[in-house]
Amino acid sequence: MILVLPEGEPVSGRRPSPVAYARMLPLLRHLARAGAAEGLVAHVVHYGERGWNGTQARLAADAGWAADEVVQRYGDVPVCLAGHGMGGRAALHAAGHRAVNSVLAMAPWLPEDDRAAEPEPVRQLTGRQVLIMHGTTDARTDPELSYRLAERVKKVNRDTCRFEVHSDGHALRQHHQEVLALAADFVLGALLPRTYSRPVADALAAPPPLGLRMPLAAGFGRSLRR
Repeated sequence: MILVLPEGEPVSGRRPSPVAYARMLPLLRHLARAGAAEGLVAHVVHYGERGWNGTQARLAADAGWAADEVVQRYGDVPVCLAGHGMGGRAALHAAGHRAVNSVLAMAPWLPEDDRAAEPEPVRQLTGRQVLIMHGTTDARTDPELSYRLAERVKKVNRDTCRFEVHSDGHALRQHHQEVLALAADFVLGALLPRTYSRPVADALAAPPPLGLRMPLAAGFGRSLRR
């Protein structure tokens, strides 16, 4: 099961943005098609409101609620949380749910170190497969913050890697096909009895900083072996 977590905002009580949901549909459809033969199902999580809202961490709470719903409806199936921006932060936070076995955080929004009341938690990621990807020219969410977080996660969970999408921004549009291919390779490898492609396996196995600054190669997905 894949739960896709759309973008949100740091502080807001407004209803979720339909634009944010629409932007996640290509990823949702790509992942669903890629795993359809093995019965893989993907859903977009509908938040109660669009804001993280400080210690309330509303988007992470909604992700946890969605994982509960998966357990009730589908039983004991592994869940991958795949989020973008603020949804990426929600995926990382909600990874402690017992059904979650993997997290894909795309251009995750993270607080500046000097603004956070406490450092972002990482212990909940122990025992999960974790992949973070970030565009190197992202002007909305700082890629260096996701690198620093990945360093901390790697210390408690060796099954962590991070890919850099060179010359791409927050929306990861410039290398969209490669981004989708990397997402599918990781998610299907985490949820199904498949092996990761060589780049993903190498990134997971490599020590910092190599496995946390792995470049996403042009053409990724077009000539990979399974």
